[in-house]
Amino acid sequence: MKIYNCIDDFNGAKNPVVTIGTFDGVHLGHRAVFRKMMRDAKALNGETVVITFYPHPRLVLNKDVGNLKFINTEKKKIERIEAAGIDHLIIINFTKEFSELSSEQFLKRYVVDKINPKKIVIGYDHHFGKNRRGTFDLLLNLGHRYNFSVEKVEPLIIDGITVSSTKIRDLLKEGKVAEANRLLGYEYSITGKVVHGNGIGRTIGFPTANISIKDEYKLIAANGVYACRVEVEKEKFNGMGNIGTRPTIDHGELTIEVNIFDFNKDIYHKEITISFVKRMRNEIKFDNLQALKKQLIKDKENTLSLLKSC
Repeated sequence: MKIYNCIDDFNGAKNPVVTIGTFDGVHLGHRAVFRKMMRDAKALNGETVVITFYPHPRLVLNKDVGNLKFINTEKKKIERIEAAGIDHLIIINFTKEFSELSSEQFLKRYVVDKINPKKIVIGYDHHFGKNRRGTFDLLLNLGHRYNFSVEKVEPLIIDGITVSSTKIRDLLKEGKVAEANRLLGYEYSITGKVVHGNGIGRTIGFPTANISIKDEYKLIAANGVYACRVEVEKEKFNGMGNIGTRPTIDHGELTIEVNIFDFNKDIYHKEITISFVKRMRNEIKFDNLQALKKQLIKDKENTLSLLKSC
């Protein structure tokens, strides 16, 4: 996939099939749009082009920023779009000045003039331009004017749930990662560098890798104990993760840590990725470390059984 951080760097594509969006999550609904694009591009002997924005528009427009969290970091979002098989990714620098463009101005200057699409494929709920006034009907009208076709992909419904980034975020905030993963089409993950903790886990036979996350807008799932998979230097391991405040030892601050099974290497300051499979239980305050250890032994047995079944 070719990536362009400035649309002026885009040097053209053959019979472009285009879509536009923020694509947080790159979930199954998004990938249904991508698959439609790829089928259409193949029929046209063309190439697929995804247009997205950075920073996220709500950050620039200061809309509900206090509650704004993303399923994926920008880096991970790009990786997932590439893995979906897209040919070109254009990342437009979203500024307040850019936000003032009307729907038609945006489409003419950034899509028609720069890309010259043969077709635009959008999701069922897509809006674009100033105040999100651009609609599917407007796209149809502009398509007649600028000689491109338009198609809308209907919502993807799984187990009676319409797949959307909002729904997935809500599930993660409730700790329902297995349900969120079903809509994502992959396992929700957190990537960070391993930092020093207080070492108490090692004293009871459950050493953990504590990770630090740089991205303040990364969505962290609900507190609890999770069955996990862990990637360390391109190797994958099973593990048992915890998100929370570790009440038994009165830590107080939110931590993200994982006990990696059958692993005994020094990975301080290395980057690891924790993929969350299922929430096993709530975080609990125990009377002492021995009671905690007894529960962790049970948790490990349950986690191994679950991961084996997966």
